[in-house]
Amino acid sequence: MPLTAPSPLRPRLRFNRHELAGAFGDLGTDLPLLIGVIAASGVDSASVLVMFGLMQLFSGLWYGMPMPVQPLKAFAALVIAQKIPGRIIFGGGLAIGVTMLLLTLTGLIDALARVVPKPVVRGIQLGLALQLTTLALKEYVPADGLPGYALAAAAFLITVVLLGHRRWPAALVVIALGITYALLFKLDLGEAQRALGLHLPSWFVPSRADILTGAVLLALPQIPLSLGNSVLATRQVAQDYFPERGLTVRKISFTYALMNLVSPFFGGFPVCHGSGGMVGHYAFGARTGGSVVLYGALFLVLGLFFSQGFAQVVQIFPLPVLGILLLFEALTLATLLRDVADSRADLLVALLVGLLCWGLPYGYLIGMSVGTATYYAMQRGWIGLGK
Repeated sequence: MPLTAPSPLRPRLRFNRHELAGAFGDLGTDLPLLIGVIAASGVDSASVLVMFGLMQLFSGLWYGMPMPVQPLKAFAALVIAQKIPGRIIFGGGLAIGVTMLLLTLTGLIDALARVVPKPVVRGIQLGLALQLTTLALKEYVPADGLPGYALAAAAFLITVVLLGHRRWPAALVVIALGITYALLFKLDLGEAQRALGLHLPSWFVPSRADILTGAVLLALPQIPLSLGNSVLATRQVAQDYFPERGLTVRKISFTYALMNLVSPFFGGFPVCHGSGGMVGHYAFGARTGGSVVLYGALFLVLGLFFSQGFAQVVQIFPLPVLGILLLFEALTLATLLRDVADSRADLLVALLVGLLCWGLPYGYLIGMSVGTATYYAMQRGWIGLGK
């Protein structure tokens, strides 16, 4: 059963305070990854930010629902850890774009969707929720010491009281709190002035060697996460929240491929869709593609006018506030598990997959494989649950 009633008359684009509040629902995931990638790889910040913003606009207009774009997480983690240069990043982006296009055109992505059962998809979402919760509570909330804890507590209480409020969207009030804190205690006017200036994306053509190296170093570790979270889990969230749209995995994988076949030529970091991003936007009030368009406009402004001091400027925004936004995104993701809770076997599979995704290297590949095998083994009676 869908989690929300179908709404055939729901508009594709709307721009109001609720869409604006929803636009910040994925900020806690995207912003630190982009900062880390720019700092570690030395890629042109204007190109990364402008292309990231343009891909948001494309997704919001194409889908007409809160379907944001996210940096590829496995890509980003490897780039930050190993300081992989830009040419390899862009080559890997093209490689994964070609891979997803082949999966789409051959219909293999549809076959995968038929094979992987719903409890496994819910487990993938649970694994992502656990990862986001860990990041929020271990890294973001403690970032500013005692004042940060107080700020996080205030943001948490505001969100609890205002979540779902029509007149005062929680995310807008929390973001306003963070901006006020930053202006009072962290803003350096000199740095902000030095960051100001017009900058455009740069053109880049990856070589064959860049594409092959990027495919091995970056695309291969990313593909399992993309198949599980970016395609299958995102389609499930779209079905939960927008059942009237009939969104298919083939459409999602096609736009995933298209973005990565274009973005690397202009210095953009490889991107995907993601179930957590859609849940984050929806949880804070977004119901149309307007939130994603507004989100993209934010990154366009940052890239065009503030990109040279991007890392310094955005770091004035308090991480504890981003941590609270991230925490509620994770909690909303975890609540999607409720539609398999009535079946003991389905719930067990979902919990198993979630723990594997959360706790193991290549956990999404292992979790999806083990969970699917376990599900069908239970269906055939090869594995019993006992009394």
